[in-house]
Amino acid sequence: MDAAVTNKQWFGQPRGLATLFFTEMWERFSYYGMRALLMLYMVGSVQQPGIGLSVSKAAQIYGLYTMAVYLAGMPGGYVADRWIGHYRAVLYGGIIIAAGHFCMAITGLPFFYTGLAFIVIGTGLLKPNVSSMVGALYEKDDNRRDAGFSIFYMGINLGAFIAPIVCGFLGQSIDWHLGFAAAGVGMVFGLIQYVLGKKYLRAVEASTPLEAGVPATVVAVREPLSRADWARIGAAIILTLFALLFWAGFEQAGSSLTLFADRATRLRAFGFNFPSSLFQSAEPLFVILLSPVFAWLWIRMGRREPSSPAKFTMGLLLLSLAFALIVPAARIFERSGQRVSPGWLIGLYLFQALGELCLSPVGLSMVTKLSPPRLVGMMMGVWFFATAMGNYVAGWAAGFLQDRQFSEVFMAAFVSVLVASVVLALLIKPIKKMMGGVN
Repeated sequence: MDAAVTNKQWFGQPRGLATLFFTEMWERFSYYGMRALLMLYMVGSVQQPGIGLSVSKAAQIYGLYTMAVYLAGMPGGYVADRWIGHYRAVLYGGIIIAAGHFCMAITGLPFFYTGLAFIVIGTGLLKPNVSSMVGALYEKDDNRRDAGFSIFYMGINLGAFIAPIVCGFLGQSIDWHLGFAAAGVGMVFGLIQYVLGKKYLRAVEASTPLEAGVPATVVAVREPLSRADWARIGAAIILTLFALLFWAGFEQAGSSLTLFADRATRLRAFGFNFPSSLFQSAEPLFVILLSPVFAWLWIRMGRREPSSPAKFTMGLLLLSLAFALIVPAARIFERSGQRVSPGWLIGLYLFQALGELCLSPVGLSMVTKLSPPRLVGMMMGVWFFATAMGNYVAGWAAGFLQDRQFSEVFMAAFVSVLVASVVLALLIKPIKKMMGGVN
């Protein structure tokens, strides 16, 4: 491959980051566009009726679906590592995701459930492997890696910000299935630019392009794992378990917080009514605005930059503060029956965004740094396993919601995440030792 092509830069990062940035942006547009509608479609919203499921049943389906989406990342990473390579895995996954959204655009429960199944399979192939490809753009000691993942993460949230505005409006205000179709169109856009930008993708570690059928993690000799390798894998798994608790709270956004927005929050501002799904654009908007700040901050701090375990601790603490903020609003609604100001939810999503930026992009970077090259795809799948289980717990917790009992769910989230942050703070030093000098 022409060195001039592979060495091109994009905002000081490898040019391939731009291709993966927009691939993930459109994939997240499709996912969050559908997610913004999913719970409301099942139970109905103030704008129009849904398919008439109870909150408990809808929350169960939501939790199982979102769990399966991320759980599929483990076999998806394994398939890419062993057989088809990361490039093909992302390509095939995107095609299957688009097919799933277009299935959901057709009226009828069989198409609805078939579409969900397709999205699970497709995301399992795409999600862990596109993140692995980002890591493969950098040498192990490249200090641009964390900043690169922060920029990549801004693409994720750009898609998540646009999606509820477009898909949420079309789905809640016009027709549910039109919103689902718009999500599929977004994935098609992502696939087109992914194929066109293929020439910029290569694996630095292996000095080989990410051609179809060539795994990014190919190495000359597959040597046995050393004790240091196993220690780093152990550190990654411990941090992944704490990430599970983070996502269990964070993913209330698609379940209990979506219902709180629809049933307990004023949906009128500046003389205009707006769909409740619009609130789901607030958190990714904050992430978009703050991602460059965090990318700059980590580089600026140099040797004083907090370790990955310390960043995880800050992320958990900030998430707990988000739920501490929303508990009083829930109690006001439960006591008075009056809808509360949108400012409560916006404040919660600001704290969630700060916590997410401390944990999620750092976690993606951490997995690529701590994993042995030949296992990076599978370890990325393990990382998404935590997201999967966190999503399931989020749906399970939302299933306990009854009329005017939001405060109990929010208080439980606050206490659980706060305790997790304290425990992790006590484990920072031993985890850093296991990481063997990797920050």
